[in-house]
Order: sequence, then C-alpha cells, then structure tokens
Amino acid sequence: MRPRQAVLTALLVAFFPLAGCMEVEQTSSAKQAGQTVRRDTSAWSNAPLAGGPAWKQGDRTSWEEQIKKRQLAQNESVRIGN
Repeated sequence: MRPRQAVLTALLVAFFPLAGCMEVEQTSSAKQAGQTVRRDTSAWSNAPLAGGPAWKQGDRTSWEEQIKKRQLAQNESVRIGN
C-alpha cells in the first residue's frame, strides 16, 4: 500500500465514526404545527370493501354488529363449539 493511500485510509477510518456524533440542525418545513393533522372520519362512514364484510355506509349500528360478528368469529372457544 502506498503511504499516501495508507494515510488517507487511516484518516477515513478515524473520522468516519465521528460523523454519527455530529448534530444536524432540524428545521421545520413550511407546515406549521397543528396544520398538518386532518380530522379523521368515523369508521362506519367509509364504504365497505368489495368482497369483505358488509355494513350499511353511514350506519353506526350495522357497523358495530359486523364488528361483533367478526370478534365472535375470532374467538376460538365459540368457533370450535366448546
């Protein structure tokens, strides 16, 4: 190995780990706090997926009934009849 290449390699090996210790200033973009979050919609106001469980869009009680049926189907004791 040439001396110049050895010195360059030694410098890289010495200073490369220090790059992780450098603190980079974090600046915010044009978005202000409180302006990036949008209001979420209720789960029952969304349309049911095609081929998935069905409920009437916008009807909370039909959505809750579908969720109850789904939960019962995931209960092992109810599923196998114990």
